[in-house]
Amino acid sequence: MQPMAINLTRRKLLGYALSSASTLPFMSLTGCDVNARHGVSAQSHRQPKLIGCSRTAAGKFAAVVADLSGNPLLKIMLPARGHGIALQRNGSLTAVFSRRPGQYVQVFDHQSGKEWGLRAADPNRYFYGHGVFSDDGQYLYTTEGESATSRGIIGVYEVKQGLPKVAEFSSFGIGPHEVIWADNNTLAVGVGGVHTQGRTPLNLDSMQPALVYLDKSRGEVVDQAELADKRLSIRHLSLMDNGGIACGQQYRGEPEHAAPLVATHQRGQALHSLLAEDEEWLRFNHYIASIGTIDGYLLATSPRGNCYGIWDQSTRELVEVKPLVDASGVAMLDNHWIVGSGAGKILSIDTHFKKTSKQSAIMWDNHWALSAV
Repeated sequence: MQPMAINLTRRKLLGYALSSASTLPFMSLTGCDVNARHGVSAQSHRQPKLIGCSRTAAGKFAAVVADLSGNPLLKIMLPARGHGIALQRNGSLTAVFSRRPGQYVQVFDHQSGKEWGLRAADPNRYFYGHGVFSDDGQYLYTTEGESATSRGIIGVYEVKQGLPKVAEFSSFGIGPHEVIWADNNTLAVGVGGVHTQGRTPLNLDSMQPALVYLDKSRGEVVDQAELADKRLSIRHLSLMDNGGIACGQQYRGEPEHAAPLVATHQRGQALHSLLAEDEEWLRFNHYIASIGTIDGYLLATSPRGNCYGIWDQSTRELVEVKPLVDASGVAMLDNHWIVGSGAGKILSIDTHFKKTSKQSAIMWDNHWALSAV
């Protein structure tokens, strides 16, 4: 995309932000009490909440704050499809990242519903779908790419109105996707290695995916690990309960090839793929969305495969794979996984693999987060 097209998109986003103030629900610019208008009680502030992107029945897109049964408490309309969610650790701000190649970040208060204006991508940049707040909540780190080359960038933004960018980290690869905290000083980045025009891949024969660790202050690479199969684009990450990193892959090779789609990593060691039979890997349809670990077990979802799987981390063996239409977000609460679906289903699964199911009216997208308050 040429710079002129980028600027036109930025103007459209600005126009959306300005025009929406008088037309969209749950907007803060009216000065009204959002909670009073939409029945959000003070008690709801003290309960954990699910926060994720969704698609509406009318074909529009929103970020939704819901209770654990999937009953919506707040809805923030979005100008285009959203993807990843980031929460302030000790605050009430949520950041929603547009699906790659994305043009916006939306920040809002998930307790009050107060919205910040949309933050458009810089000229010649895309947002790549994910980000994370600093531990003190003062900065937001986002995955981005240069539009012409897919050169990977971590954008660093000060968390105040306008989200001014204060730094950029680069020189770690192309096509980064998810970024999480590996420890208090280190960012882990899933580098997909794919150069795209829009969503069309251009370099599948020369991909260089990697799991990269960056110093949070200088952006320098302090460690990295690679998979032997370069067609496995490293996409989604999760900090495991043993301190390692789990990564989910998108396979960019032949459709009939059964590639291992989940791997785990401990600093200073090699990446180790989890184990499953070929026909089991093929059930995941070459794509992993969300990952979560509890008590030595790892759960990963596949919306494309309409299923989720659970592995024993100690043996790396797949112990269960179950169907779930458009399986999407994963969160952990009280030694349970909470798993979402684009069909609105919410599963609660314990480490004995017993599950309960609830049906919500929300068509959840790939990821969600669980707020403590």
